[in-house]
Amino acid sequence: MSNPVYGKKAIASRNGQKLPIALWLLIIGLIIFMVWAPFQAGLFNGLVSTFEKPIYWAVILGSLLLLVGIFAFFNKFKLEDQRDWTAIAVLLLPITYVLALITAASHFYATNAVLIQCLYAFIFIIGLYLLQNKQANSIIETSMITVGYLTILFGLLNWLGQGRLASSIVGWFTPTVINGQYNQAVWIDSNGPRLASVFQYPNTYAAFLMAFFFVAIFAITRSKKWYGQAIHAFALVPIVLSILLTLSRGGLMFLPVVFIVLLLFLKPAKQVLWILYCLIAGVGTLLIAKPVTELGQQFHLGQIGDPAKGWFYVLGASLITAVLACLIQRYVAPRLESSMSKLTEKKFSNLWLPIGSVVAVGLLIALFLGTNLKHILPGNIGERLENINLQQHSVLERLTFYKDAAKVVKDYPIIGAGGGAWASIYEKYQNNPYTSRQAHSFFMQYLVEVGLLGFIIFMAFILFIFYKYIRGYMRSEEHERDSYFVYFIVVFSILIHSMMDFNMSYVFIGILVFLGLGGMVAAMDNQPVKRFALKPGNVRVIYSGVLVVTSVVLIFTSIRYIQANDAVIKGRELMTTSNDFNEIKAPLDQALDKRSDLPDAVLNMNALLQAGYEQTQDESFFTVDYDLLISALKKEPYDKNLYNQLIILHQKKGSNNQAYEVLKDNADRYAWDMGWYEKLIAQSFELGYQSLGEQDAEKKVYYFKSGMDAYQHVVDGVEHLKTLPAGQFQGNPFYITTSMTLNAGKIQFMLNNPAEAAEILKQGITEDLSEATNQEIIRWYLAALQKTGTNDQPLYDQYIQIDPTAKDAIDQLAQMTF
Repeated sequence: MSNPVYGKKAIASRNGQKLPIALWLLIIGLIIFMVWAPFQAGLFNGLVSTFEKPIYWAVILGSLLLLVGIFAFFNKFKLEDQRDWTAIAVLLLPITYVLALITAASHFYATNAVLIQCLYAFIFIIGLYLLQNKQANSIIETSMITVGYLTILFGLLNWLGQGRLASSIVGWFTPTVINGQYNQAVWIDSNGPRLASVFQYPNTYAAFLMAFFFVAIFAITRSKKWYGQAIHAFALVPIVLSILLTLSRGGLMFLPVVFIVLLLFLKPAKQVLWILYCLIAGVGTLLIAKPVTELGQQFHLGQIGDPAKGWFYVLGASLITAVLACLIQRYVAPRLESSMSKLTEKKFSNLWLPIGSVVAVGLLIALFLGTNLKHILPGNIGERLENINLQQHSVLERLTFYKDAAKVVKDYPIIGAGGGAWASIYEKYQNNPYTSRQAHSFFMQYLVEVGLLGFIIFMAFILFIFYKYIRGYMRSEEHERDSYFVYFIVVFSILIHSMMDFNMSYVFIGILVFLGLGGMVAAMDNQPVKRFALKPGNVRVIYSGVLVVTSVVLIFTSIRYIQANDAVIKGRELMTTSNDFNEIKAPLDQALDKRSDLPDAVLNMNALLQAGYEQTQDESFFTVDYDLLISALKKEPYDKNLYNQLIILHQKKGSNNQAYEVLKDNADRYAWDMGWYEKLIAQSFELGYQSLGEQDAEKKVYYFKSGMDAYQHVVDGVEHLKTLPAGQFQGNPFYITTSMTLNAGKIQFMLNNPAEAAEILKQGITEDLSEATNQEIIRWYLAALQKTGTNDQPLYDQYIQIDPTAKDAIDQLAQMTF
């Protein structure tokens, strides 16, 4: 690899080489970015408004870094080889998200996704050119590994009860520290405490840990200095321990898969060392896993723990591992290298140990799952392993997500439903009433968002980079391979795990992946592309101009979005402290002016206008609020909160038929929302009863039929849920409520179908005869029976005994005609 000079002005580095000032600015900026980003839990994918600001700040920082990069790399933009053309190709990724805006299910989410994809493209371009410089590559790689180790330390500090100490260190630059504690660094769910560190989601943390576990092993075998070997070996036990503490079954399942694939890239001697270090780290972790797990559980379940005791175990096992690694690298590694040199020269020599590892991993899995060996693990970890099978809830639920995602793709096949579409649209397509704003597969979610066109472009981009990197890796010398293999490990590990989870929804993870892809391209088997060659001067101007304009637009757009977000927060605060309508309205107007598709701004303005209308009955409040909601729904056609506010607005005005239309027109979008159908059935009955009083038979039948259709939808849904596999949870409650039963029974009664009415009403009767709704159901039920010439004498006698006056009410109902 060459070490190009990117500019005339440069400063001396420690080894005498000179790096341009622009490159130092890029290096320092990327390091700051990598230190800041993981502690911004808000660097999620922008599906929640409170997570927005860190994304916009990240886009601003990424854009500024790109502007510096354009200055530093201007002379490199020639489009003379495949490497340069990947810098062009990466721009197709955000372009596909821009195209998806045309059919976006949510303009708000889709716009955020465009910004995020632009950030990824910028990071890729910076990485592609910056990491070609050996010294810059070394600094960035070291910084990435350091950030990984600090993240692991932060997680263990939280696990061992020192979360406030850890949070005090990072609290000054992250909003995720709440009341002195980093929010959800340790999850508490039905499985007990689960370590999540900075990610607030254990499964993504497991993917991150898996990547850096293999990075640490690789770094041990590559390091020439004993202290470098010791540092990386010292991290092994904390990493494996943290993987166990996440209780991530996916992490444990993918770990051996990634391990075996990575072995294929190594010489037999290195393969033996990798296997040896895995065994040492595994044994060292198992020896301390139970006491460390129990100490963490004690603390997070409200008991008193001893952090010093926990750290004694962790540091002791880590120190022993570090000493062993140094000894192995000093005495064993050279002998392995020499003794296996002949084997290395043989064809396919690097296949034997990976094949043997497959067998060994299979035996270990069988032992842990089928014998008492699992009892050497802490109880909750052993239970999680024991429950790994294809019929467990998490597997079945993920398969359901993927099938439902395929339904979305069928409706949005070419350019997709836009960024963040799954979160907006999944309720329309879901098979059962689960709640998941993520499809739990990066690839399926990507397909939903940008359709077949965007997905094909993305996969072609990724596969081309992998192909060229692997080809170059096989042809290069070992020292050249080692310079960029860390990036391959990180990218491959995260993408493989992302097949069954939403790791890439974390922008920090996405940044690592695209920086890693840039590193892989910097080292790939590069070839000239003469047939596409253009005049270098023109190329530089056009390409740089496009990047500069895009960066500037994104900077100003992100600033506006930050201002809009701050204005909403200010308006929300004024709602609790001020009674001045205009004072509260001013920042909300500002927010909507800065970003008209901001749902939080719309909902807060709606609350203010509804309060004004309710207090004054001034029609202008209603008109402005109505127009605001309708305008917002054009951009957010699946936003249930907006629809609910529109229904409330109609009801406050007394326009129940308009409220009904909103409920009916959007019922298919919320097929498993029990509350939505309960309101629809009730509204259908009320309007049908009103039409009955107005002697409008046509409208009566229309509304009553609509109510019965909604009721039948719920009945069919309840029956469908009975067909779910035994291991799969249905998700949210979904059943026929007493209100549904009463209104559906009344509808059938008033449609002169007493037998059908009685059948429905009977299902809603409970043992509590003193409850008001139950009494009403009983009255209509007994009246329906009278109409059919039958009775339920035991129930009748029991009810009349409680309420003697009910006899006349039942008789009157039975005599009514409609």
